[in-house]
Amino acid sequence: MSELGTAPIWALTAAQTARAIREGQLSAVEVAQAALSRLDTVNPTLNAVVDHRPEDVLAQARTVDAKRAAGAPLGPLAGVPVTIKINTDQIGYATSNGLRGRAHVIATENSPVVDGFLNAGAVLLGRTNTPAFSARYFTDNQLFGATQNPRNPALTPGGSSGGAAAAVAAGIGAIAHGNDIGGSIRYPAYACGVQGLRPGVGRVANYNATTPNWSIGAQMMAVQGPLARTVDDVRLGFAAMSGRDIRDPWWFGETQDVTETPKRAAFCAHPEGIETAPEVEAALRDAAGRLRTAGWSVTEVDMMPPLKEATRLMHVLWLSDNQDALLQAALDEGDPGAIFIVKGAIDWIGDVDVAALGAALTQRAGLMRDWFAFLDDWPVFLLPPSTQLPFPVDEDLNKGFMHMVESQYFMTGLPLIGMPVMMVSTGVVAENTPVGVQILAGRGREELCLDAAQAIEIQSDPTWSSGA
Repeated sequence: MSELGTAPIWALTAAQTARAIREGQLSAVEVAQAALSRLDTVNPTLNAVVDHRPEDVLAQARTVDAKRAAGAPLGPLAGVPVTIKINTDQIGYATSNGLRGRAHVIATENSPVVDGFLNAGAVLLGRTNTPAFSARYFTDNQLFGATQNPRNPALTPGGSSGGAAAAVAAGIGAIAHGNDIGGSIRYPAYACGVQGLRPGVGRVANYNATTPNWSIGAQMMAVQGPLARTVDDVRLGFAAMSGRDIRDPWWFGETQDVTETPKRAAFCAHPEGIETAPEVEAALRDAAGRLRTAGWSVTEVDMMPPLKEATRLMHVLWLSDNQDALLQAALDEGDPGAIFIVKGAIDWIGDVDVAALGAALTQRAGLMRDWFAFLDDWPVFLLPPSTQLPFPVDEDLNKGFMHMVESQYFMTGLPLIGMPVMMVSTGVVAENTPVGVQILAGRGREELCLDAAQAIEIQSDPTWSSGA
């Protein structure tokens, strides 16, 4: 055990865990027991994992140990505890999406990401919480209640993958699955002080048999991705998730080789006159400085393609598939956060008819062309996560929908263009408030995002906990 140091088993990284199991330093059952014990210790306060079955977890672990004993090949995530978000199909579990009306919709086949983790040898530890409809930067619903931020309970854990980020930050699993249509991986990673990758559209197969045909907005903008405490583990999670699956016609295969890409980056502190909190700008400049120290050329630029209009178009596409039905579903569920988000978006955007949808799609093409050209000049682009530090709990309900829009251009504008974005936590400021930076790269350049992230990263203390 000396090679593993003094950290408890639950605090090991995914890479450390898989290596220890392959080399016989730990059994998968030992790892699973440690993960379950950690869950039992901290989750009653956090409410990050809302469905788990210990006997199922231990059975998965015994299968990994049996394969090792038989000399069979082990996957790259052999025995690594991984959590799955409750809006994603996993055989035998409800794909509730935080909705009372879907609490008994039980999946009969796995989504591609679940199959990917299982094929890599991971042990699925539990199911993580999300806001109702996965449609808010705050994780709370009428079915399971609120998730607490393990870094600071006065702050949101983010949303919609708030349960995923809170779990991995607190040591409940080494990798968490999340998804992102408007910031739902990146914002929880920011708020909980972990790392999260929003892959580009088509890089990770999307499919739920319980809801097989997504709206056009979801098809063009929603992605699956990993969260973890280290960039290395995000890389492992992405590799496991990104295999071929014919159930998603948007999937397009491997990333481009980035070994010959110049280490050239840029950042813009105030695009379109957007002001940020001093701590947010300081974190952005700090990340740029870390890249320079690592040998990158980093330039501050005055202009970039627009994010404000991209944010508006993102909401148009999100609402394009029968906004009246979406509002009625929120009203039927009776969830205050969901009603607030859907009604606020409809009031802002107005009626999305065929002409409005066509105009949005046409304008999107031009914006994508502008971003392709921009990222050809600057292969890596650094952006703030938000105009503000992570929100206090329920700030949206207290300050209104347009306050959220104007705070989150950096989150909601980027999904429209469909390119990969990495959220890197770089530390904390006063009152244990996380800060960090987003890293944007061109289509198929997830590895470039990850390489830049590793040059910036400060790894979280693996023994950190919420005091439990």
